[in-house]
Amino acid sequence: MAPVTVITGGGRGIGAATARRLAHAGHHIALCYRRDHNAADAVLADLRAAGAQAIAVRADTTDPEQVRALFDAAAELGPLTGLVNNAGVTSLIGPFTELRVEDLRRVVDVNLVGYVLCAQQAARRLTDGGAIVNVSSAAATLGSPGEYVHYAAVKAATDTLTVGLAKELAPRGIRVNAVAPGIVRTDIHADSGVPDRADSAVGRIPLGRAGEPDEIAAAIAWLLGPDASYATGTVLRVSGGL
Repeated sequence: MAPVTVITGGGRGIGAATARRLAHAGHHIALCYRRDHNAADAVLADLRAAGAQAIAVRADTTDPEQVRALFDAAAELGPLTGLVNNAGVTSLIGPFTELRVEDLRRVVDVNLVGYVLCAQQAARRLTDGGAIVNVSSAAATLGSPGEYVHYAAVKAATDTLTVGLAKELAPRGIRVNAVAPGIVRTDIHADSGVPDRADSAVGRIPLGRAGEPDEIAAAIAWLLGPDASYATGTVLRVSGGL
């Protein structure tokens, strides 16, 4: 029976790259997106071309009812085996003193509350074991001074969520891990007001370049798969040395 994986934030960037990689590995995919219907449709076409059964579900992961509907839709593909918690947002890069409370609440809501709600649904439905991978960030340990300290703090919470859930769910055969990317070439930088950040920040990356979404997807796929059968509660850093 094919694995069935839910991927949030699957219409672009790391989520889309992960969906394509998993489809080629034989997964059936429930792709969650929030607003860009055309992008989600393009990814969906690629998944089906790779032979996967796949659906795209529009859902706001901060809304528990929409999260429940997402997982109900995924159940039509078969018994759930995995979740990639990837939907995330930043806010405008800038000094901590200029942070707007509405931006703070949005970052916490999407990057933490959304992760908790999706992980909760997955934990209830992974009745025969499985795996959860949370997409964290190297910012969790770097702190992102002068950029978005609040985002870094929330990603540190993602790491703690990963460790705690791994210990709680291990007796049920559910593994929980995280991937912590560094600066990756996606359009999330445009959302932070610095669209060329993947190039402008190269000087501080030991490997001398930004990462590519496929490089993060490879790590996620490994953590979901049987080769990582003894890995749980770990945060795998894929950050070019940051």
